[in-house]
Amino acid sequence: MAAVKSWLVAFRLRTLPLALSSIGMGSVLAAWQSAHRWEITLLAALTTILLQVLSNLANDYGDSVHGIDSAEREGPSRMVQSGAISMAAMKKALYLFAFLSLASGILLLWVAFGDNIRLFLSFLGLGLLAILAAVTYTAGKKPYGYIGLGDLSVFLFFGLLAVLGTFFLHTGLVNRLILLPAASCGFFATAVLNVNNIRDIPSDTKAGKRSIPVMLGRKKAVIYHWFLLIAGLVTAAVFILLAATPLTTWAFLLALPLLLINGLNVGKKDKAAELDPYLRQMVLSTLVFVLSFSLGLLW
Repeated sequence: MAAVKSWLVAFRLRTLPLALSSIGMGSVLAAWQSAHRWEITLLAALTTILLQVLSNLANDYGDSVHGIDSAEREGPSRMVQSGAISMAAMKKALYLFAFLSLASGILLLWVAFGDNIRLFLSFLGLGLLAILAAVTYTAGKKPYGYIGLGDLSVFLFFGLLAVLGTFFLHTGLVNRLILLPAASCGFFATAVLNVNNIRDIPSDTKAGKRSIPVMLGRKKAVIYHWFLLIAGLVTAAVFILLAATPLTTWAFLLALPLLLINGLNVGKKDKAAELDPYLRQMVLSTLVFVLSFSLGLLW
């Protein structure tokens, strides 16, 4: 049982709603265009879950290898660093989830595109890039998450590519307006990462990890956090105005109090133990945003 619990901790299940939010947004936007397919939604969700778990395991492994998760780290400990899971076992898990992600992704593309080889290969390339990004964020010799590129990666993969890609898998269409809700998801996902990185400023600084908050300093990182929250709301509002959606779409403002609570507490909580709950709260705030936006759009 202890081993199972250790793996569940390493999977970091609390991050999964964030990954699924982008798939949900893309699927709902497809339904708005009367082109939703349940098999696409389910396979896209499965592929995303596998990729997110792969990323979490790679993060656990990579941070431990590079000394980020040292004894001085105040956030939740990683399973490799704590000794609960060996590096060899974690490596095997990385290969397993990379394979499962690829297999699920190939099935998704086959269901979506059939014998359209051009589209199949194009999206397969994006899928391979997603797997590479998931692994090399903190693992490998030169992890890009250590040089301030994690935010850009999250914005792209949890926002633009996830939402636009899911929408295209359903519809086969490109709609520039979809960039706006896709950007909303990207901004909020980046805000989740920003809370995590603000919490870890002391240990990241000591270990040489150059996250955006480490480079900006805490005060400016909080300002950056407010920018992400406001930008997520503004891009959603602009979409509503340009797309002439029903007034009910403004229901996404139900997430506003949660986002305000998050921003205010990220600004005033200094200790990692006090800030950590707002990492989870930001994930849930994003989920509330997507659900309320979706229900309002389809009402």
